[in-house]
Amino acid sequence: MTRRVLLIGVAVAGLAVAGAGMTSVLMDLPQDAVPVQDPVGDALREANRAPVQTPSTPSSQAPAPPAPGSPSTVPTAAPGAPVVIVTPEAEIAAVQEEAPPEAAAEAPKVEAAPVATPGRRQRRPVAVIHAIDKVTAESMLFEVEVGGRPVRFNKTLIFSVRACEVSAPDELTEDAIAYLEVGVQPRGIAVPTEARQIFKGWMFASSPAISGLQHPIYDAWVVGCKA
Repeated sequence: MTRRVLLIGVAVAGLAVAGAGMTSVLMDLPQDAVPVQDPVGDALREANRAPVQTPSTPSSQAPAPPAPGSPSTVPTAAPGAPVVIVTPEAEIAAVQEEAPPEAAAEAPKVEAAPVATPGRRQRRPVAVIHAIDKVTAESMLFEVEVGGRPVRFNKTLIFSVRACEVSAPDELTEDAIAYLEVGVQPRGIAVPTEARQIFKGWMFASSPAISGLQHPIYDAWVVGCKA
C-alpha cells in the first residue's frame, strides 16, 4: 500500500513538472498578429475621400469715392506761413529737458522663478504596432503585450515589447515611446531555428521615419501605448 502511494506521488510530481515546462515553452512561442480596429483612421480616410466644398465668399465692395465738394481731411498750410520741421532728435531732447528728475524710476528687481519638478512618464501594458510588407503590400495594425508572448507578423517577422510609455504632461510634444526587439524567423521549416534579430531599441510614435524599423522587405513603427 505504501509503495502504491509513493508511485502515485511520483507520477503526480512528474506531471506537474512536465506541465510547468510545457507552459514555459508555450509562452516563448510567438502568436499570430491580430488586426485591431482603428475607427479614427477610418473616419479620416473617409473624410479625405469626400469632395471638399469651398464656401462662396461675398465679393468685396470697393469703398465709395468721396462726394464732390466735401472738405478734405488733410490739413493744408496757409500760403506764406513758415513751415517748421521738427527732427526726432529735437523731440527727444525736448522730452528729456521737460521730464523731472523724479520721473526716473528704479529698475524692477526680477525674482528667480522656482524650478518645477519634471513630470514622470506613465507606463502602459500594451503597445500598438503598425507593420507593412513591401513585397505583398500587406499592412496590419496589431497589439503586443509588454513582457508577454511575442507576436508574429506575416509568418516571419516576430515582435517583442519590453517597455511602452507615454510622454509626461509637462513635455512639449505628446508622444508614445516603446522598446522593441524585432527578429526574422521563417515559419514552417522542419527544424525551428532561433530568430535572427534585425532591430533592438526605442521607437517614437512622433518620428516613425527616424526611429522605426527599416528593412528591405518590412517597415514597422510604434503607433501608441494602451492601458
